[in-house]
Amino acid sequence: MFDNFPLWPARASTAAGNVDALYIFLIIVSGMMTLLVFTAIVIFAARYRHRRGVLAEQIEGSIPLEVTWSIIPLGVFMVIFVWGAVVYFHSRTPPRDATDVYVVAKQWMWKLQHAEGQREINSLHIPVDRDVRLIMTSQDVIHSFFVPAFRMKQDVLPGRYTTAWFHATKAGTYHLFCAEYCGTQHSGMIGDIVVMEPAQYEAWMSGGNTGPLSATGEKLFAELGCATCHRSDTQGRGPNLQGVFGKPVQLQDGRMVTADENYIRESILDPGSKIVNGFKPVMPTFQGLVNEEQVNALVAYVKSLSGASAVKTNTAMAQPTAPAKGNQVQ
Repeated sequence: MFDNFPLWPARASTAAGNVDALYIFLIIVSGMMTLLVFTAIVIFAARYRHRRGVLAEQIEGSIPLEVTWSIIPLGVFMVIFVWGAVVYFHSRTPPRDATDVYVVAKQWMWKLQHAEGQREINSLHIPVDRDVRLIMTSQDVIHSFFVPAFRMKQDVLPGRYTTAWFHATKAGTYHLFCAEYCGTQHSGMIGDIVVMEPAQYEAWMSGGNTGPLSATGEKLFAELGCATCHRSDTQGRGPNLQGVFGKPVQLQDGRMVTADENYIRESILDPGSKIVNGFKPVMPTFQGLVNEEQVNALVAYVKSLSGASAVKTNTAMAQPTAPAKGNQVQ
C-alpha cells in the first residue's frame, strides 16, 4: 500500500506490518476524534451564538449520555492497549533459535560481531528469513539502535545489555541510525543492514572468519586464569560454569536470579554485587582489564558451556535446577 509513498519507509521485517497497522489505526482514531470535535465546535458556535435578548438556560445532565461517552472511549482505549501490548511483547520476545549478534556502540560508530566470529563496523550482514537477536551495550553514552525498515528501535545503555530482535523478509540494504542524541557527531552515527540470500550470506560469512566468538572467549578465559577457580569438579573456589547459563542461581541473601547475559556480565565486571550462596566473595573485578568485545566473548563462552548459544533469557526459568554455588562466574 505504502511501498511507493516517499515518506513511508520500506517494510522489510515480520514486525513491520503489525507496527504499521497499529500506527494507521491510531492515526484514523485521532483523525476521527479531531474531526468530531471541530465539527461540534462549528455547529455549536453557529447554533448557540450570542443573540440579543436570548439568555442561556441551565441544561440538566443525562445519565445515558454520560454512560455512552464514557463507555465508547474506554472501549477504544482498551483496543489500543491490548493491540499495543501484543505488538510490544512480540517485539521483546525473541525466538529460541535466533542467531545472536553482539553490538557495541561508541561515539560514533557501531561495532558488531557475529557468534560465528565475523566482525563488522557500521554494517551488519544477515540472511533473509532468519531470526536475529541483538545483544547490545554501549562503551560510553546512551545510543539507540534504529532500523526504520524493520520498525525496530532499542536504546543501547552503558554498563548493561539490552536486546532486540528482527526477522528480515526482503533482501536489500537498509538504513541503520542512532536515534538518541549522543554527542557532536550524532548525525554521522549511521550504518547499513545488508539482508542477503542464504547462499550469498554463507559465502560472505566464510570469508575472513576468525573462528567462533565462544572460542575467543575460551582462550581469554584461560589467559585470565579463570579456570583455576571455575573448575569442572567440586574443588574450585568458584562455581562450576557447566550448564549454569539460563538457570536460576541462589544468592547469599536468599534471592533467586537467572544466569542470563546481564548476570554473567555483572559477575565479570562487578563480582561482589551478587554473591552466590555457598562461596566467598574472592573473585577480583575485571573492570578496566577487559574491553566490551572481550566481555562479549567471555559471555559467549559461558553460554557455550551450557550448549546454550541459542537459548534465550525469556525461557531461562523453564527448568528449575538445584542452586548453583559460587560468586557468580568467579
